[in-house]
Amino acid sequence: MTADNNAENAAQGPEMLAAIDMGSNSFHMVVARLVHGEIRTLEKMGEKVQLGAGLDQYNRLTEEAQARALECLSRFAQRLRGMPPEAVQVVGTNALRVARNAHQFMNRAEEVLGYPVEIIAGREEARLIYLGVSHTLSDDIGRRLVIDIGGGSTEFIIGQRFEPQELESLHMGCVSFRNRYFPDGKITRRQMDRAVTHAEQELLNIRQHYRNVGWQSAVGSSGTIKAIASVLATLKITDGTITRAGMQELRKRLVDMGKTDKLGDLGVRSDRQSIFPGGFAILMGAFQSLGIEDMAFADGALREGLLYDIVGRIQHEDVRERTISALQERYHVDQAHGAAVEATAVTAWEQVADQWGLRTATDEEVLRWACRLHEIGLTISHSQYHKHGAYLLRYSDLPGFSQQFQRDLATLVRGHRRKFAPTIFEGLDPEDTSRLRRLCILVRLAVLLQHPRDMEPPPEFRLEPGNDKLTVTFPDGWLDDRPLTLADLKNERDYLARQDFTLKINPD
Repeated sequence: MTADNNAENAAQGPEMLAAIDMGSNSFHMVVARLVHGEIRTLEKMGEKVQLGAGLDQYNRLTEEAQARALECLSRFAQRLRGMPPEAVQVVGTNALRVARNAHQFMNRAEEVLGYPVEIIAGREEARLIYLGVSHTLSDDIGRRLVIDIGGGSTEFIIGQRFEPQELESLHMGCVSFRNRYFPDGKITRRQMDRAVTHAEQELLNIRQHYRNVGWQSAVGSSGTIKAIASVLATLKITDGTITRAGMQELRKRLVDMGKTDKLGDLGVRSDRQSIFPGGFAILMGAFQSLGIEDMAFADGALREGLLYDIVGRIQHEDVRERTISALQERYHVDQAHGAAVEATAVTAWEQVADQWGLRTATDEEVLRWACRLHEIGLTISHSQYHKHGAYLLRYSDLPGFSQQFQRDLATLVRGHRRKFAPTIFEGLDPEDTSRLRRLCILVRLAVLLQHPRDMEPPPEFRLEPGNDKLTVTFPDGWLDDRPLTLADLKNERDYLARQDFTLKINPD
């Protein structure tokens, strides 16, 4: 192979990709090869970990549940060895969204896997599920409804081709419904009716809107829906298509059967039998509430969506860039000023990244996007706008972003002006605090140097970083011509000094 070919392959990105979905019921991993921009699946692995069932009364993951999860991840880790970080995505869903000790578990998981672990919000999970499903179906015309029943949440998406239009994640899943309605393995008419009614109540908030938007086809994408389709075919109620009449017939049969441990006679795997009635009740509620007549099963799901998300980033079709642009438009951000601040911050980052341990793609991305969005809060109020902006970024549904990344963005926007207080970094791990503290200083410096808003290119300043200090040297005479900038820098020196950080300005 020639050097040119090597360079071309490097530019195309990694050849092998992997995605791990740490669901509330099952953990799944898919390994694939990227060939000419197309994904070819090589291997799929899945284990019933039941992380959601391991939440105690205080919503903390028990040690036993964590041990089960880490054992599974250690097996997955063997298959990931040697893959570059940008080729692997590992995400947690509902169980980790609600677990109060999720961060402790994530640290342990990252140690086992050797790759970052991210928690994604419900609507981001829905977006990725739709991405996975849409790539495994024919490119048909018209809108489709996609439903994915997980262990702790159920996602409802309406989309067309590869673009989701409506995204929702509801707090109900086959594990949580099992625990609430079928804990003893008995399937009674009363408990089934209560479970179906509960599902319909959860759907009330989206029912009318989804019916108004409408769809031409309905698709289910989870293991629960696959199992329901299989049982319908086994009983010869349908050919495997999930119909409303078929669901009503199966409801009667489940109640007549009376116990989950008899589901093996219908071909339901032993590890799925206890959660089958809960998942069925959720789907029955969806059929009745949304008026679904029939549904097909699609093999694509969250993990496939993660793979296509990785490919998008590799091929510079990053949904996160679209999200940032949409935020700038929606909140009327001064984009030219944001770009000037970004250019100045990146100039500073390039000089200190190695010494400060910030030489990662994630650090550069969060720095760039925080600079573009640092004034997003102005649309609410000029007073305390950095706090308004941080709130928007922390709690909005931002397609493509994990909860941790949104937290990091919010932290930098919150800390880009005024006091450099410890409260900005409250609740962060010491390692994250140190990293974000240093990135925040770079944003603050860039904002100060672009304070005049004259779109002037950044001066040829030189930075010399230390552990808790930074020396900034400007060209001779540059500060003499900009007394307001010098005054801003001196104020900043005082802000940072109160938090034991030394900013030295040359010439002063």
